[in-house]
Amino acid sequence: MKIIYLDNAAATPVNLEVQKEMIRGMKIYGNPSSYNDLGREAAKELYKARIKVARFLGAHPEEIVFTGSGSEANNMAIMSLSPMGFKNRNEIVTTHIEHPSVLEPIKRLNFKGFKTVFVRIDQCGFIDVEDLISKINGKILLVSIMYANNEIGTIEPINNVGKVVSSFRKRGIRFPLFHVDACQATGFLNMNVNSINADFLTFNGSKIGGPKGVGVLYVRRGTPLVPLISGGGQEQGLRAGTENLPAILGLVKAIELIDIKEIARLTKLRDYFLSKLKVILPETKINGPIRELRLPNNINISIPEMDSENLLLELDKHGISAGSGSACTSRAVEPSHVLKAIGVGRKYLSGALRFSMGKETTKSDIDYVLKVLPKVIRDLKNRYGK
Repeated sequence: MKIIYLDNAAATPVNLEVQKEMIRGMKIYGNPSSYNDLGREAAKELYKARIKVARFLGAHPEEIVFTGSGSEANNMAIMSLSPMGFKNRNEIVTTHIEHPSVLEPIKRLNFKGFKTVFVRIDQCGFIDVEDLISKINGKILLVSIMYANNEIGTIEPINNVGKVVSSFRKRGIRFPLFHVDACQATGFLNMNVNSINADFLTFNGSKIGGPKGVGVLYVRRGTPLVPLISGGGQEQGLRAGTENLPAILGLVKAIELIDIKEIARLTKLRDYFLSKLKVILPETKINGPIRELRLPNNINISIPEMDSENLLLELDKHGISAGSGSACTSRAVEPSHVLKAIGVGRKYLSGALRFSMGKETTKSDIDYVLKVLPKVIRDLKNRYGK
């Protein structure tokens, strides 16, 4: 059976050229921190990779920290600030629809005396910039807003947010700091940290045809940070441990292979899917923006009075791999925190499906899903008497 993979928001297939580059990296077995020829060879490759990532972000090489994942990078940006003891700054501004790797470390900081301030969002997941402005004050240490939502594909007005945050900084004071989770945005949106006005920006390899287990944390030069992992001087002293050179080289190759022509192609497929779906299954609810300011590869829908787990299992039987939300929470019984936050009604919460397309997705794949999905729903209704 042909597998139609529509879970690219969770992880993308690793590009063949990326695999080749990783194999090359495995042959460079010296430790980049070692003072010998093999170590210097590895260090040279690592530095070249750092330069390429820096150019991708419009940053300096020393501002790039390689991590083990996007989640680790998010944790590092948030938790590495907590021990600094910033006088009178103990509030963090965020939204209810952030990735768990942002919300959970912020929740942990609540036990250390920090306060979380949530910005309003509308029914499509867009942040209320005026509400953000009203909530920034002299107590705010960090503003953390994701670039694009991993579940419903909403693209936030991140440039405006960055300008708002930076406008509250007074002469000689760098606070509040601004963190952007850009894991879903990479490959589709502008990643220049200067136009975004980001102090921290995070992304990873597994969303862009690169390897799993590698991420990037951009840290603006001069931003105070302490390491979460101690015991070595790697990564400018911010992350101890021998760098995963094969994965880092694979990440860089994936960046080099980003094709902006994919944006238009996937947008066309996304809109085709959604327009056909409203005819075939008019009772279906589309979650997030309909067309504008939505990630080109993201389709998130809810089938009323259905269960995501049953839907996904049935789709699997037909060779369709989809998702129901964040890959980090898709096994949870609880409905999506994102859908609850944007006010999705109870009868639509449990039947959410996320189809996220990629380079391999074709129109015939979409047509096949549109053919199979009504049958799956019909069979489940007959089976469970709904």
